[in-house]
Amino acid sequence: MTQPTQPPAAGLPTPSAAAGSASPLPGSPFPLGATLREGGTNFAVAGSAAESLWLALFDSSGAETQIPLVDFDAGVWHGFLPGVGAGQAYGYRASGPYDPGSGLRFSPAKLLLDPYARAFTGAVKYGPEVLGYAPGDPAVPSALDSVAHVPRSLVADQNYSWSKSAPPAHRYADTIIYEVHVKGFTMGHPGVPPELRGTYAGLGHKAAIGHLLDLGVSAVELLPVHESVPEDFLLQRGLTNYWGYNTIGYFAPHQGYSAAVRAGQPGGQVGEFKAMVDALHGAGLEVLLDVVFNHTAEGGPLGPTLCYRGLDNAAYYRLQPGDLGQYVDTTGCGNSLNAGDPLTLQLIMDSLRYWTTEMRVDGFRFDLAPTLARQEGGFDQVSAFFDMVSQDPVVSRAKLIAEPWDVGQMDSYDLGRFPPLWREWNGKYRDTMRDFWRSHDVGLGEFATRFSGSSDLYARSRRRPTASVNLITVHDGFTMRDLVSYDDKHNEANGESNRDGTDDNRSWNCGVEGPSDDAAVVVLRERQSRAMLATLLLSFGVPMLLGGDEMGRTQQGNNNAYCQDNEITWFDWSNQDSDLLGFTKALVDLRRSHPVFRRSRYLAGAEAAQVGWFTPAGTAMTGSDWATNGSLALAVYLDGSDDPDRSDDGRLLVDDDFLVLVNAWWEPAGFTVPATRAGLTWQTCVDTYDPARTAAALQAGDSLPVGPRSIVVLIGPRLEPTA
Repeated sequence: MTQPTQPPAAGLPTPSAAAGSASPLPGSPFPLGATLREGGTNFAVAGSAAESLWLALFDSSGAETQIPLVDFDAGVWHGFLPGVGAGQAYGYRASGPYDPGSGLRFSPAKLLLDPYARAFTGAVKYGPEVLGYAPGDPAVPSALDSVAHVPRSLVADQNYSWSKSAPPAHRYADTIIYEVHVKGFTMGHPGVPPELRGTYAGLGHKAAIGHLLDLGVSAVELLPVHESVPEDFLLQRGLTNYWGYNTIGYFAPHQGYSAAVRAGQPGGQVGEFKAMVDALHGAGLEVLLDVVFNHTAEGGPLGPTLCYRGLDNAAYYRLQPGDLGQYVDTTGCGNSLNAGDPLTLQLIMDSLRYWTTEMRVDGFRFDLAPTLARQEGGFDQVSAFFDMVSQDPVVSRAKLIAEPWDVGQMDSYDLGRFPPLWREWNGKYRDTMRDFWRSHDVGLGEFATRFSGSSDLYARSRRRPTASVNLITVHDGFTMRDLVSYDDKHNEANGESNRDGTDDNRSWNCGVEGPSDDAAVVVLRERQSRAMLATLLLSFGVPMLLGGDEMGRTQQGNNNAYCQDNEITWFDWSNQDSDLLGFTKALVDLRRSHPVFRRSRYLAGAEAAQVGWFTPAGTAMTGSDWATNGSLALAVYLDGSDDPDRSDDGRLLVDDDFLVLVNAWWEPAGFTVPATRAGLTWQTCVDTYDPARTAAALQAGDSLPVGPRSIVVLIGPRLEPTA
């Protein structure tokens, strides 16, 4: 490619010498991004539709030097600059046609972030300067320079001395996920030093890790940590995008969660994130990232031009057929990434590999995952994205979890339809268990199916019970405390007149809306919470606990707290429900100690003796029992020694037998202990109605009362396997 013929944006400095070279050496088109090499840095950025491209370097005073990249190969502009090292601030400017109707939105007046930047510094300052079009006329390109309104990309130092701790690599069957926000978890933690609170270093601190280890979870699933940008309308309300689902950089840890950046060390977020992962791994905890490859922070056609739109709009975004000036939106956020284009697929796969290899995370939860499979518009199990993931020797070995729905399409709800490598957030499990424990008639068969791993969703495609990530509460919606304290959402603090957030909460306030001093209401709420936590942690599949549910965290009825970076969402460590915390720890320990709750196979056919379903009268459930409308009580028998799973070293995971007595009636129910294995004597190990209650040894035929809306778990003696 020859020297750029179109001049830089009006009023900008002309190309001049920087770091000792006005004309960079050819360098390499691979890898993309800014890569430190001996003697300098290689810059490579994709932009096949651009006619010219400049590298903009910034000195410590903020002065800009523009350097034309003249080497172009296979859609990539590249050059090597001697003397440029770690910490160098930079960006790009691209020129080409501005024709939105043809999908082209070039404007050299816009400073563009590097899609592959490993770190950023600075914030977006909204105004007409960041728009690619002239104020008031989207058909005309903007001549306003955005340089003072966008962050800088940074050449990042990737050096880090990792400890010798190997990644934990927990089996799915042994995984208990704890979903948590980096900032919210540590912002008020008294054991974390003030200068580290709300940061990666805070989460990696021994006090934060100590809570996770004491609780007994095996993995943290972090809300988005990729560099993100809050929406302008939120900033105008004095709010921000706290959750971070507005990504602008898929390779960069969010600078707002860095103690190093806070202390005046731009770029320090990279090493700090690695140190956090290292510390968590050293404690035996896996790190999963919630990633947002469905849309970016550039929004719809009237949104800001920050990165992708100005480099190759039609490659990065799905455009409306017949009207390329409009975006396909399956996310509700204004745009959708174009997973059918090789450039975008490469970006996604390169990012996933980077975070697994360089940053050493253990897996990913994919927000609005069906959007990634819409290569031709509809959800496709054999889309290019799924094929690339399954064939990739690195990414295919990571934990892969889908949020199996997106927005506004005929096939937006794709639960149970993901390929074999994938696990899925089980929305049916959530809805069933919420309804069941507020005594709605979901059907005993529905409860039993969800409790035993949702075989209707996964067994037909020969997937395991661990394909189901079981959840009752997550960041998006009520916390557990709020689920039992509010009938309706209370999102007034979000500034949208309580219109935002779902109305389908399936919650019950137990008689009073919001906080209550009524002792009967408080006790009922505690029992409801214990029943749902027990269900979650004893069901087959992979349980996911919302961070703070174990201690009664409330968001004051806000079920869409995405914009609340304050006490509404931060953990209140000074006001923990210690009884609930102790109960949850005991449940986690029960699950971890007993492989019968962690079966990796469905119990059916020849293995049917491993599980039994009984009426409260102690008789085996019949077809008519399953079909009886309004039934809300049953007993589950789990045989711990009949054809047990095997450990990785081949040991038989023989366990005790268990009876799980479930009563979702609003009144006590009498249960008769069913006849299972001859000679078994049962002891109570869990009672969600009264955790302190103990019962005498029980045998088949004995009666046991189970309190209203509660679970009792009985344990039988361990038996040795037969030859």
